[in-house]
Amino acid sequence: MTKQERAARTRQELIRAAAETFAQHGYVQARLADISASAGVSPGALHFHFENKAALAAAVEAEASVALRAVARDVYRGRQIALQALTDATHALAELLRDDVVARSGFQLSCQNTLGTGLSLRQEWQGCVQHLLALAGTEGTLAEGVAEQDMATAIVGATIGFEVLGRDNPEWLSQRTVTRFWRVMQPRLAAPQVLERLNPAGARPLAGVAPYGPNRPSRGGADLEGRARS
Repeated sequence: MTKQERAARTRQELIRAAAETFAQHGYVQARLADISASAGVSPGALHFHFENKAALAAAVEAEASVALRAVARDVYRGRQIALQALTDATHALAELLRDDVVARSGFQLSCQNTLGTGLSLRQEWQGCVQHLLALAGTEGTLAEGVAEQDMATAIVGATIGFEVLGRDNPEWLSQRTVTRFWRVMQPRLAAPQVLERLNPAGARPLAGVAPYGPNRPSRGGADLEGRARS
């Protein structure tokens, strides 16, 4: 391994250790000594890569931004209709925040505006939701009378709420929870002729969860809980 490769690996280990420490203790209470110890490097090595805690936190935010934008690009590339892309994007965001501590910690730092960097991943997510709803409107796949801005408010509010609740209970960011949310929302959001083409479980559905069809509820009724467990 070259010197440059070792340096790059050390930097990534420090970013991950910082993300874990920020997620556990918060930015203010996090100590550089704990971060360097968790990464298995000396305090001197930490300061070689990062001048101070703020610089380290900014790196965590930047890594989270890269990961979240990559998720959005993947969804855009693979989409068929905008409403399915929106569903898939929500699942992908929840999975990333649940499973990637750097993305989760960076998202929290950004939303709290801890560093005053001007980077707002929450606003970027809101922009993504609004864009996909606007595309759905252009496609003519929205139900009659749906107000795009009202739906954007509801979807962003719910998904950001999942992120906050998921800090204490990861089940809020599970595929099952997000699927239940879309089982309620899709029948109210999509035109009837489009609904059967949508899958509330996203691009990688849970076993037994299929798009809406003749044997599935057309308006997300009382069978929600039972079918979500299928």
